[in-house]
Amino acid sequence: MRSLLSFLGLGGDDAGREGKADTATVRKIVARLESLPEDRARHVASFAYILGRVAQADLDIRDEEIAVMEELVMERGGLPREQAVLVVEIAKSQNRLFGGTENYLVTREFAQRADDAQRQELMHCLFAVSAADGSITADEEQQLQQIADELGMAPSIYFAVRARYNDQRSVIQRLDQRAASEDAPPSG
Repeated sequence: MRSLLSFLGLGGDDAGREGKADTATVRKIVARLESLPEDRARHVASFAYILGRVAQADLDIRDEEIAVMEELVMERGGLPREQAVLVVEIAKSQNRLFGGTENYLVTREFAQRADDAQRQELMHCLFAVSAADGSITADEEQQLQQIADELGMAPSIYFAVRARYNDQRSVIQRLDQRAASEDAPPSG
């Protein structure tokens, strides 16, 4: 089997021959999506992996995040629930195993294949996953910003998307809690 780098066109044994790289992550997911055209399978595989990347940012993928990931993969990938569950499970395990080495590669692959609207849609989906448990942590925000940079997203677009999730940002929640506690009448 080819490596993930070869699949994505970034090196490996088959990279020179095919002009594509392959990572274990995308390869494993694409193998489960055999019924889809190859380009569509690669898009879904990259999309699912990047969703898992933001869910894994705080080193704890919660059930709420998994549920949102599955729904998004079903909706955006046009997959039946069983297939979406499997794709998300593979993406989660690949993130846990190879996240540090494959994050940039898979995101770059997605960015090269996606248009501006798809990149912006992905960013909305990433915020939805990170907000699934009611709070976007600082680690998740850092990962979201890094992904936006890797996608080549204009800062103004990133900030516009982020603004829609201000209520779920932990940094804003802490400020709101502090302000509320300062406004509360003294007890006793």
